[in-house]
Amino acid sequence: MTSAGSIAPSQPTVPLRQDATVIALVGLAHAASHFGHLLLPLLFPVFMQEFGLSYSQLGLLMTVFFVVSGVGQAGAGFVVDRLGARPLLFGALGIFAAACVAASQVAGYSGLLAVAALAGLGNATFHPVDFTILNQRVSSARLGHAFSAHGLTGNLGWAAAPVFFAGLGAWLGWRNAYLAAALLYAGVLALLVVQRAHLHTEVEARPAATPGQTPAEHDLAFMKLPVVWWCFGFFLLSTMTLAVVQGFAVSILQALHGVRFETATLTLTAYMLCGALGMLVGGGLGLLVPGAFQAIAALEVAHVNLVVAVFIWVMIYPMMIQIDWSAVKDVRRKPRGLILTLVVNWLIKPFTMAALGVLFFHYLFAPWVDPQSASEYIAGMILLGVAPCTAMVFVWSQLVKGD
Repeated sequence: MTSAGSIAPSQPTVPLRQDATVIALVGLAHAASHFGHLLLPLLFPVFMQEFGLSYSQLGLLMTVFFVVSGVGQAGAGFVVDRLGARPLLFGALGIFAAACVAASQVAGYSGLLAVAALAGLGNATFHPVDFTILNQRVSSARLGHAFSAHGLTGNLGWAAAPVFFAGLGAWLGWRNAYLAAALLYAGVLALLVVQRAHLHTEVEARPAATPGQTPAEHDLAFMKLPVVWWCFGFFLLSTMTLAVVQGFAVSILQALHGVRFETATLTLTAYMLCGALGMLVGGGLGLLVPGAFQAIAALEVAHVNLVVAVFIWVMIYPMMIQIDWSAVKDVRRKPRGLILTLVVNWLIKPFTMAALGVLFFHYLFAPWVDPQSASEYIAGMILLGVAPCTAMVFVWSQLVKGD
C-alpha cells in the first residue's frame, strides 16, 4: 500500500502557495468525508418519529455504515496504488452525493440501510486517497503541517454537519436538507475537478522479478510493522468512543434531558469545534515551545505518562458524578448485574481474546509478524478484552440514572 516512504515527496523548494493549495483541496475533501459520517445519525430522532424505529435499528445503521467503510478502506489502499488517488476521490464524492439523493427519497428502514451502505462505500477511499496525494504532492518540510491540517479539517466537517442539517431541516424539511447536501457534494466535486492538476498522483510501477533477483515484498508486508498495530489499536478505541457521541448524543440529549433538536445538534457542533481548536492550539504550541512538550513527555512513572493519566481521570469524572454512591451499599440486593460483569470481564473475555490473538498472530498473520511481536500483540489483545469501553459506561450510567 502507499506510504510516506514508498514514493519520494516533493523537494522543500516547492512554493508555499502550491503546497497550501494541495493541503486546502485535500482538507476540503476530508471535511466532506467527515460531513458524510453524520448524514444519518443527526436525523435519528426524526427517523424514530417518522418510521417508528428503535435504538437497536438505529445502531444497526451505524454498524452497516462503518462495516462497509472499514472493509472498503482496508482494500482501497491497494486500489489507489494501481489506479491513482484522483479517480477514486472523484468517485467517492459522487457516491456521497448519490447517498444524499437516496436519503431524501427513503420510505422506510430498508431504504435507510441502503443509504448507510452507500455512504459507507463513499467514505471508504478517503484516507488512502488523501494520504497518497499529500505524500506525493506536498514538500517533505511541510508534511507535518499537511497532516495536522488534514485532521483539523475532518473535525470541521463534523462540526458543520449538525448546523447544516438542523438549519436547513427546520427551514426546508429533512428531505430537502438531504437534497441540499447532495448539491453541496456536487459543488465540492466540481471544484476539485477544476483544480484536478493539483491532485494528480503517479502510480508506482512494479517491474516483474527477473531470475536470480530478490522478489519484491508482499503487499501485506506492512503488517510486520508494530506501529501499524499500535495505531490500529488507538483508532479502534477512539472510534468506539467517538461513534457513540456522534451517533447518539443528539438522541440521548433529547430523550433524557428534553433538549430541543436544534440545540442538541449545536451541542455536537460545539464538541467538534473544541476538538478542532485543541488540534490547532496543540500544533501551534508544539511549534512555538517544543521543549515544553518534551518535558511533559518525560514525566513518566513505570512508563506511564503522568499528564495523560491525570487527564484520563478528568475525562472519567463526569461519569463518576452520575453514580449514586449511597446505593452502593445495597448492591448485594441485586447481585446479578455485578456477577455477570465480573464473569464476562474476567472469566470469559481474557480467554476469548487470547484465543483470537493466537489465531491471528500465530497462524493467520504469522508470515508477517515475528514471534516476539506476536506475543506482545496477544498480551495487548487480552488487556483490551478486559477493559470496558468508557463510552459504554457513560451510556449505562445514563440509562440507570446513576444506580
